[in-house]
Amino acid sequence: MIHIEHENNEKNGRSIIFYENKEAGEMTYTWAGNDKFIIDHTLVSPEFGGKGLAKKLILESIDYARANSLKIIPLCPYAKSVFEKNKEFSDVFYS
Repeated sequence: MIHIEHENNEKNGRSIIFYENKEAGEMTYTWAGNDKFIIDHTLVSPEFGGKGLAKKLILESIDYARANSLKIIPLCPYAKSVFEKNKEFSDVFYS
């Protein structure tokens, strides 16, 4: 079972992904004004690698951005690669 929890304040936040009730990784972000946020780090513990968890964190952030009319600045190399490979996310991409 996979679930994601969010922590957010006025300056930054993170999404934590759990796999079988164990914390498996996180994605951190910083607010860049009221309408965009910067994904600055995505990490999944090696023991949970190969399960697509990092991508699930990015997809969750895209869903959040779409639901709240926000843009994403993907500075994290992994997040940036997801945006570059998937043009269908261009509606939330801020370059």
